[in-house]
Amino acid sequence: MSFREPHDLHKRRWSRNLGLGVVLAVFVSLVFGLTIAKVSQSPIQLPGAAQTGEGN
Repeated sequence: MSFREPHDLHKRRWSRNLGLGVVLAVFVSLVFGLTIAKVSQSPIQLPGAAQTGEGN
């Protein structure tokens, strides 16, 4: 039993899907990298935590 050769339409779809997958992978990597850079730049501070010397 032999497999049929894929139709030209399937070859074009596969190359488009591969290109879209690469673009999505680059986008996700970029967002992840920017998130890591932003978080590691300075620790997260709560708005009310800046005034720690004052009491009631």
